[in-house]
Amino acid sequence: MVTGDTTGMPLYAAKGAKKAHGFTVGISPAATYREHIRKYRLPHKYCDFVMYTGFGYSGRNLLFIRSTDAVVFISGRIGTLNEFTIAFEDHKPIGILTDSGGISNEIDHILTISQRGRANIVMDSDPKKLVDKLIALTNKIKDDRVVIRDDVHR
Repeated sequence: MVTGDTTGMPLYAAKGAKKAHGFTVGISPAATYREHIRKYRLPHKYCDFVMYTGFGYSGRNLLFIRSTDAVVFISGRIGTLNEFTIAFEDHKPIGILTDSGGISNEIDHILTISQRGRANIVMDSDPKKLVDKLIALTNKIKDDRVVIRDDVHR
């Protein structure tokens, strides 16, 4: 699991992944461990591997989203909106946990007024159903992108 390596929902996700014996990767806005702890005052003990970007939050968001196969949005604030727009523009499979508060509750409205469609987006208020839908969508997209060349072995 990849997180933005910060407080709030990313921290809860990392804790849950560790509890389930998962491997966690954190993408930090800081340039170093010291800056991560002192300047940004971010947690550090739930990630197995941390990439210190030195790019601040907006630069970190780009690397973070681009390093994933799919993205789940739960609640959130302005940084979540930034991450969503990156994922949307990159055509990533996106899962929105509806009725979770924050930006996630506004994404349906944002999609309506932006008039850019809803391709690669699934929504649900049930976390398990959302993850199941997102996995199915991600697998479908991966299958659709596979190009088989019959001249490779000739």
